[in-house]
Amino acid sequence: MARHSKHEDVPGLPARRAALRLLDAVLRRGDPLELALHGAAQGLPPADRALVHAIAAETLRHLPDLDALIDSATKQPLPDDAKARMVLRIALIQVLALGTAPHAAIATALPLVDGGPRKLVHGVFGTVTRAEPVLPNPPTLPDTVAARWAAQWGEAMPQAAAYAYAVRPPVDLSLRDASETQSWAEKLGGENFAPGHVRLPGQTVITELAGFAEGAWWVQDLAASCPARLLGAGEGRTVLDLCAAPGGKTMQLAAAGWQVTAVDQSKKRLERLSDNLTRTGLAATIVAADLRQWEPAAPVDAILLDAPCTATGIYRRHPDVLHRIGPRQIDELAALQAELLGRVAEWLKPGGTLVYATCSLEQAEGEDQVRAFLQEHRDFTLQPALQAELPDQIAPCAEGWMRTLPDTLADKGGADGFFIARLARVPG
Repeated sequence: MARHSKHEDVPGLPARRAALRLLDAVLRRGDPLELALHGAAQGLPPADRALVHAIAAETLRHLPDLDALIDSATKQPLPDDAKARMVLRIALIQVLALGTAPHAAIATALPLVDGGPRKLVHGVFGTVTRAEPVLPNPPTLPDTVAARWAAQWGEAMPQAAAYAYAVRPPVDLSLRDASETQSWAEKLGGENFAPGHVRLPGQTVITELAGFAEGAWWVQDLAASCPARLLGAGEGRTVLDLCAAPGGKTMQLAAAGWQVTAVDQSKKRLERLSDNLTRTGLAATIVAADLRQWEPAAPVDAILLDAPCTATGIYRRHPDVLHRIGPRQIDELAALQAELLGRVAEWLKPGGTLVYATCSLEQAEGEDQVRAFLQEHRDFTLQPALQAELPDQIAPCAEGWMRTLPDTLADKGGADGFFIARLARVPG
């Protein structure tokens, strides 16, 4: 017990213990990084929580390359789930990506393997760092992910995904008043690719920007703004924004003149949506409910279903998805999407519009989903997206839907991976 107490006096050790817990939650239990962070870093001050997140996120971003370095310094490969491997990943990423001095990284690593192979960890760490390696740029994608995406999109896609992975995503803003697009682009020093959009560099400090306090805009990836764009002006009509939190699309729809009912089953995320509405001065009815049990009192003019999905399209910001998501998770979520699509379609007035969207790079959650829906629902047709409705350099597909991939806007900072289809219910 005394030895453990001595180790707890090592500066920075609690944050490294938390990073170890966080990575275990992601890689062993399959928990999303952002959700697991709260429990793993509980009780730590904000600066340490930020460090915990940085260590875990960068470890996940470079996991195959870290493992290759570790394996190069051992006679026999360590098991994937061995604590020694995880501690070495944490120690090495600090040196290779976060600028930590080797002696500081190993000082906070060895106490994490008390009662375990301390000599092994110390020896492997020393062997690797003495060679002064550099992590490859772009990072190496997990083999299973690269193979899955190549099978769906062709051999060039994983390479494009790796290059996108290496670039810090820009900050996209959606404006409350699209007529002020040029003014805000000039004021903030950004560029715009569509009405109501401004793009800024990725290192931007959001809360210090002009317009934040008065709610003139909100952060929303350019691709994520496209589903609401396909519904156009509301002119007082009714729309359901389903799986709505944290509210980017709700605010877009409200700003475009729709009467919005925003539904999400997460009360905590709905609090963020409510805060965002207050900051921007926009209005919507908020409902906390499970879509499999809730239904509206009357049919509506439009529905935006941003369906629960694997979120592989936002891997640039959330590298955990590349390690948590596999065929089983894709199949489970595709089944849920089909269930929700079939259910919510009945809530639409004849002649109404349903926009289906997922932030996924898996065809099972996009193209395949819509094809199956149209086969089963003959009272719906695909209403093709038009170039005039979409941002510059994001073109609708030949089939009529919209799909962004890792090479979309590659020379301008990229965009999240999204699938969006607009479906019209046959009148009468």
